[in-house]
Amino acid sequence: MTAYLDFKSRMLSGDLLAGTFMKTPAHEMVEVLAKSGLDFIALDAEHSAFDRGRLDMCLAMARALDFPALVRLPTGSQEEILKVLDSGALGVIVPHVTTVEKAHDIARWARFGHGGRGYAGSTRWAGFATRPMAEVLQQSIDETVVIAQIEEPEGVAEAAAIAAVDGIDGLFVGPADLSVCLGTTDPASAPVRDAMRQVGEVAASSNKAFMTFAPDTQSAAELKALGVSMFFVASEHAFMLTTARHVADGIHSLKK
Repeated sequence: MTAYLDFKSRMLSGDLLAGTFMKTPAHEMVEVLAKSGLDFIALDAEHSAFDRGRLDMCLAMARALDFPALVRLPTGSQEEILKVLDSGALGVIVPHVTTVEKAHDIARWARFGHGGRGYAGSTRWAGFATRPMAEVLQQSIDETVVIAQIEEPEGVAEAAAIAAVDGIDGLFVGPADLSVCLGTTDPASAPVRDAMRQVGEVAASSNKAFMTFAPDTQSAAELKALGVSMFFVASEHAFMLTTARHVADGIHSLKK
């Protein structure tokens, strides 16, 4: 499991990491994307049709292929965090983190300890009762990542306090929701970019990873200049549509 074990250190060291959101709740899609050269995927359980069974199958496939898989949760409740980590997720992305209190909660719920993640050695993540407790606990320290999604002005204002929380490993600026909150339909507008720059500076000063969604690779250079090192580029839906449209346009052009 080299890729899983190396991912956290790569993320925190500022390595350029390329991933995508996976919207299709099918383990076959994990198999295909694992051959792409991407560094990671994020299963989007917030905005896509993942039930627990299909999420479990996708995480099992990702583990089997040593293809790092994060999960973006619907709300970031203690129950949601426990389920996806036990199923084998590398870590969680929690939407709408606007307070330091929520940051403390999600960091605690993802880690073992009093009031934190409930321990079970019988899960996929723990090796199905084949490993000693000390080894499993160390795996959580070495591997598990917790990413706070900053997507409202309140979150931007609290970004420094959120980043200072022990156990928060990265800040993800959600450009779409932030745009809506700031009254613009353009995620590349000046107010959104200014907010992103502010969060990026906070992440850098706190030695936390800074990441965001990018619609395509062309936008990545500008985002990198803001300090982004981890890119969630589009989704497999967008990849399929882009290629399908290119094929359709190419065939239709033969009529001319």
